[in-house]
Amino acid sequence: MRSELCVRRAPRRCGCGCGRRASTMVEYRIRPYRDEDYDAVREVFATSMSEYAPALCQHVLRQPWVLLVLGCTFCLLLASARSLLLPILAVTLLLALARHLLGYAWSTYIERCLTDDLQDIAASYAESAGARFWVAEADERVVGTVGVRPSDTEGELALKRMAVRKGYRGSGIATALGRTVLAFARQSGCQAVVLNTLMVQHEARALYERLGFCWHRRYVLPTIYGHLANCTITVYRYDLSCTA
Repeated sequence: MRSELCVRRAPRRCGCGCGRRASTMVEYRIRPYRDEDYDAVREVFATSMSEYAPALCQHVLRQPWVLLVLGCTFCLLLASARSLLLPILAVTLLLALARHLLGYAWSTYIERCLTDDLQDIAASYAESAGARFWVAEADERVVGTVGVRPSDTEGELALKRMAVRKGYRGSGIATALGRTVLAFARQSGCQAVVLNTLMVQHEARALYERLGFCWHRRYVLPTIYGHLANCTITVYRYDLSCTA
């Protein structure tokens, strides 16, 4: 089964990052992955995921136990040194250290993804395995990605690696990629499409909800670090049997 090329014109977002629409239009198309897209796909995914690092840091630093540690450290140093300078410097150093460690942990997660299914994209998303991978192309380069593979539950597909370059967001590319996945799932006779999102992926969750995905379940990452950081995974599900 071959995917048809999909060409769309959409307003380009302003390059200053304000989110306003510029007067020019961007033409893009959704097409199947090709081997020559390999480096671009990995770069789009890694760059897009790295943008969540600041939000992840803010999330962790808002956890009650972290605030308690910082508060106790500040009060103890203030009482012992009887000066504001030492506790302020200590808390600042702790915050900088925490940000560095969280950034390193997030980079490690991204690297793990790159050495998992994105290590050999053609093999991971081979048609023979009931999987597919698409890219969005605009301005003669890859600006968006998405893949789909059979999930652990029979009759379900898992949406994977949805990403769009920052300068091309808000132009409908992510929506088109999502609809491409849903169309493929319908043609394949699947019962549902599922996906996972992290607690910091607010825009992604809003996109999936607009596409018709519904909240399915939520759980904390079952690791020590997952519990300490309250790293929550939300699973979304699109029930194709109800929309056929």
